[in-house]
Amino acid sequence: MTCDNRNCGTVCLADDGVLLRRVADPVHQVAYCPGLERLASGRLVGTLLTHDTREKSGSGRDWVVGVYTSDDAGASWEHRKDLPMVDGQPFTAGDAVYVIGGREDLMISRSDDQGSTWSDLVPLGTGRLWYSFPGMPVRANGRIYIEKECRAEPVLHGFPVWILAPVVMSAPLDADLTRPAAWTFSNVLSFADVLARHGGPHLCGVPFYAPGVLLEQPVRRAMGKIGWGEGNLVQIHDPSHVWHDPTGRTFHIFLRAESGTAGFGCLAKAVESDDGRITVDLERAPSGAPTLFIPLPGGQGAFNIFYDDVSRLHWLISSASIDSMRRVETLDPWHYGMPYNERKRIALYFSRNCMDWCFAGLVADAVGTKRSHFHCSTVIDGEDLIMLMRTADAAAVNEHNSNTITFHRIREFRKLAY
Repeated sequence: MTCDNRNCGTVCLADDGVLLRRVADPVHQVAYCPGLERLASGRLVGTLLTHDTREKSGSGRDWVVGVYTSDDAGASWEHRKDLPMVDGQPFTAGDAVYVIGGREDLMISRSDDQGSTWSDLVPLGTGRLWYSFPGMPVRANGRIYIEKECRAEPVLHGFPVWILAPVVMSAPLDADLTRPAAWTFSNVLSFADVLARHGGPHLCGVPFYAPGVLLEQPVRRAMGKIGWGEGNLVQIHDPSHVWHDPTGRTFHIFLRAESGTAGFGCLAKAVESDDGRITVDLERAPSGAPTLFIPLPGGQGAFNIFYDDVSRLHWLISSASIDSMRRVETLDPWHYGMPYNERKRIALYFSRNCMDWCFAGLVADAVGTKRSHFHCSTVIDGEDLIMLMRTADAAAVNEHNSNTITFHRIREFRKLAY
C-alpha cells in the first residue's frame, strides 16, 4: 500500500485502515488510548477513550471508554458498552475478558460472553491515583502481570512524568479479577525517587531543553520536567542474555522517556520473590552501573513492545523521528508540542534482545500531509500483526488531538525479519 506521503514513493505495510471511531465534534472531542485483544475464538475486542470537553467534569460522560467487538477480522466493528473510566485496556484471563483502567482508582469490568456484555465497573480500592496507559501485559507462572503507573503525588490531570511510578500488578489467570484481593501490587518507585537515589542523568544531553517556555506565539512551546511513563512489560526468554532470569520471575519495564529529545527510552525491572511480592527498581549493567536511559527507536512517544514465540523475537511499533532537531520557531502550527513530539510516521522493528533494534518497515507515513498516525495497540493474529491506531486528519485541532481510531493489519509480519 502506498503511503499518505505522496512524495516519498514508500510502500507502507499497513497505511490503509478501517475506521473504528470518528468523533462528531473534533474541536471538543478527542479519541485516545486504543486497546486491542484477540480472543481464542478469533473475535477481536477493541477499546478507546473519548474525552468530551462539552460534558461536565466528573459527570461520567466527559471521559468514556468505548468497548467494541469484531467477528470479521477487523473489517467491521460493533459497539458493545461505554464504561465511565479513563484509559481502558482489554485483556483475557481464564475464560473471561476484562477491561482495566482508571485515574482516581483502578477500575475493572468483566465479560463472560466474549465481550458482548459487560459488568459494572468495580474499583480495586488501591487508595492511589493512576495513569493507565494500555501497554502490553505478560502471562507467566500461571499469572498475568500488568504494568500501570501510579501518580506518586496528588496531580490528577495531564502527564506528570516526574512523579509517575511504574507499578507491576499480578493475579492468577484463573481467579475472578474483579476481586481486589486477587491482585498483588509492587512497590512505588517514581522517576523523582530514582533521581533522588541515583542523581540526575549525565553526559547524554538529558534534559535536552531546560524546563520552561521556549516560545509563546504563534503556538506555545514549552518543556516540562523530565520523566517516564506509558510502560510496556517484557520478559526476556533468551538464556544467553545478560539480563535473563532462569527462574522466570524477572520482568523488564520499557517506558517512554520524556527527555527533550528522540531515541531514548527508560528501563526498570520488576522481580517477583518466592512469597509473591514484587519489587520494582532500576536494572543494572554487568558493571553494576544503574541503567535508566536506553537506546529505543520511538522511545520519546507511546510504543508497544511484545514477544513472539514463533519468531523468538521481540517486536516494537513506535513513532519514527525524522526531524527532532528543529528550532521551535520553525515548527508547523499544527505540530503539537516540542520538536521531538513527531506523530507522522509509525515504524516496525524487531530485536533478539530488546536493545539492538532492526528496522522492519514503515507501517504508516503522513509526512507532508495534514494527518498524523501514532500510538498503536498491537496483537498477533495468526501470521499477521493487527493494531488499533490513533489517527488525526485535517479536521483535528492538531496532530495530537486524534479525531479517529483506525484498525490496521500487517500481513505475514514475520517475513520482515532478517
